[in-house]
Amino acid sequence: MDRKLKIVEVELVDAYQQQLSELLVSVVDDGASVGFLPPLSESDAAHYWTSVLAPGVILFIAEIDHDIAGSIQLQLCKKQNGSHRAEIAKLMTSPKYRRMGIGRALMNKAEERAKEEGIRLLVLDTREGDPSNHLYRSIGFIEAGRIPGYALSANGSLDASVFYYKSLVSNE
Repeated sequence: MDRKLKIVEVELVDAYQQQLSELLVSVVDDGASVGFLPPLSESDAAHYWTSVLAPGVILFIAEIDHDIAGSIQLQLCKKQNGSHRAEIAKLMTSPKYRRMGIGRALMNKAEERAKEEGIRLLVLDTREGDPSNHLYRSIGFIEAGRIPGYALSANGSLDASVFYYKSLVSNE
């Protein structure tokens, strides 16, 4: 990649809302399973981003030449018995920037931040068969199980979701 990739933590969505909305629409239109179905309107995408930053949600974006190439969320568990764990959510890479290491860079940044927060366990889920499964396994996530019929897809099928975890401490 000739252009420099920069990972930025976003504390206020306002300055990024248009590009984040475009990112969400493009990945949903491209078939990503991130909780939305196509066609996703720009206004629905914008509405999502206005409410994404809540207590315990850390949002990172990947930028290339001031263009948002991807995003990821680290969602800290706010329950007393879950303060040691967090969920990786909404890993998205723009279709025009796929296969350039952006997803891996975002995952690494989220994991690094999780460790800074004292998190000992990361969890995530993804649709069975999606390319993201390979990424997660390649960076040390372990499949915990599958739930059939978990996610509705654009074609009307009910697809299985695969749940993964990764311990961030070496003796667990």
